[in-house]
Amino acid sequence: MKTLVRFLKPHKGLVALTLLVLLIDNAGTLLVPTMLANMVNVGITSGSTEYILRNSLLMLGATAMASGGAVTGSYLTARLASRVACDIRCAIYRKSLEFSASDFERFGTGAMITRTLGDINVIQQAIIMTCQMVLPMPVLAVVGIILAFRIDYQMGLMLLIAVAIVMVLAVITVAKTAPIFIRLQNFIDRMNVVLRENIIGARVIRAFGREKREEEREGRVFGEYAQNAIRVNYVFSGLDCSCFFVMNMVEVCVIWLGGNRVGAHAMQIASISAVLEYAILILFYIMTAQMVMVTMPRAKACLNRAREVLELEPSIVDSADAKAPLAATAPACALVGERDVVARFDHASFRFADADQDTLHDLTFSCRRGQTTAIIGSTGSGKSTVAKLLLRLHDITRGRVLLGERDVRDITQRELRARISYVPQKAWLFSGTVASNLQDGLPDATEEQMRHALNVAQSQFVYDLERGLDAAVAQGGTNFSGGQRQRLAIARAIIKPADLYIFDDSFSALDFKTDAALRAALTQEMRGAALLIIAQRISTILHADQIIVLKDGEVVGQGRHEELMETCEVYRAIAESQLRGGEAHE
Repeated sequence: MKTLVRFLKPHKGLVALTLLVLLIDNAGTLLVPTMLANMVNVGITSGSTEYILRNSLLMLGATAMASGGAVTGSYLTARLASRVACDIRCAIYRKSLEFSASDFERFGTGAMITRTLGDINVIQQAIIMTCQMVLPMPVLAVVGIILAFRIDYQMGLMLLIAVAIVMVLAVITVAKTAPIFIRLQNFIDRMNVVLRENIIGARVIRAFGREKREEEREGRVFGEYAQNAIRVNYVFSGLDCSCFFVMNMVEVCVIWLGGNRVGAHAMQIASISAVLEYAILILFYIMTAQMVMVTMPRAKACLNRAREVLELEPSIVDSADAKAPLAATAPACALVGERDVVARFDHASFRFADADQDTLHDLTFSCRRGQTTAIIGSTGSGKSTVAKLLLRLHDITRGRVLLGERDVRDITQRELRARISYVPQKAWLFSGTVASNLQDGLPDATEEQMRHALNVAQSQFVYDLERGLDAAVAQGGTNFSGGQRQRLAIARAIIKPADLYIFDDSFSALDFKTDAALRAALTQEMRGAALLIIAQRISTILHADQIIVLKDGEVVGQGRHEELMETCEVYRAIAESQLRGGEAHE
């Protein structure tokens, strides 16, 4: 509840206005039966035309007030709910950007999508229904029962008993359905995961002929959700039947008891219609409120799931000393000198929280301005983790990682990543255009700058596209080949001014000719910056100024290609295996 109040506070003015309009709607709704009863009991009985006309105008005003309040209240409620939902979505998104890789993995991609979209939709609908159907119920019930008691004590008592019975049914129903709705949200998460896997991995499923197996897996997940959804529908059906039965019984009782009370001269005949209207209004709102309250556990579960994301403290945060500008405290990173140290690992070790041993152990090397540093090793040796430590997507366990002469933990994450340009292992492009993707690297990039970056990245194929820089890019860049996506990702990194450029196995999809041309262009283009290349192919790193060889997270060799061929057995084995396969080419 605290989470909801937190997001309602910025809109307290809108909340107050919405409640006021809903109160006006309720007042107009309750006035109409009272005025109608007075018109019959007083106006028609006495034959006073003036009273009837005057009361008719008042009834028309009350009806207009109720109708206007209903329309305006619906608009304001929808506006309030959409604003709160938007704020929660934005908060979850901003929070997710603060998470480290391990933080994000606690929830998973499927669950995060569900929490950001589906769960917030449930909360939004719950706010709308609560404002329109739940909040008016106590006002109508209390005021309606009071008005019924004013008309006749026995009629008021009967209405009170009927309302109490329905409220007991509502409490029992909500208590039984709450656990079911909580389970339903977990099943929705599971369905999202399975569907996402099957959609993304459709080609793999077809290639291995696993369609039948995946259909069975989906069927089990969908079946579990359906079983619980059916149980909810059973509850709703029983609730509808119970409510309509009680409503009809109350109507019969009102007419029967009212007739007896009129016969006993305890009340006037038109008052029966007023009490009947009160009963119908109260029971209708109670019935709709019940329907809403049954869904409240689901909304509460969704709100709790959003709260879990919002209240999770990121494992990686800026330190208190990280506000000072980097250049002011570590000028070595930005001063002249082609051999200045840009980044340095100082006996750095890293271990995942759930791991039994270090992923990286005692790394010590430097990336210098004007030099190319390459990292090579077998799969699982920890190469990509080095890049993530520099970007501070993970924090080291022991030792230090320095940018210039300053520990990366003492630099704000924003400034740290502003000084590093990164090409991830899996080239990812965002939906939009080629130009918009390049502008992710440099927001105010000119056309000349974009063309220069494309030329360096050997992405001249863009000029052959019908719309050139304005050519459409599908989500993930799926309308381009793997090599084209890599080159566009490289161009996006190149266009960004940085002290350190990291290429995480970013040349794997390129042919040898393009690879060689790209490396030559990069060497010429980035003479004033440090390059860190993480690669699988020897041909990519042959001419690197220093090559770091990793094995099981440890440095087993360091030097140039020629030196390592003589001194490092691991490197020699990799080189010879690729040479035999014809991969070590310019």
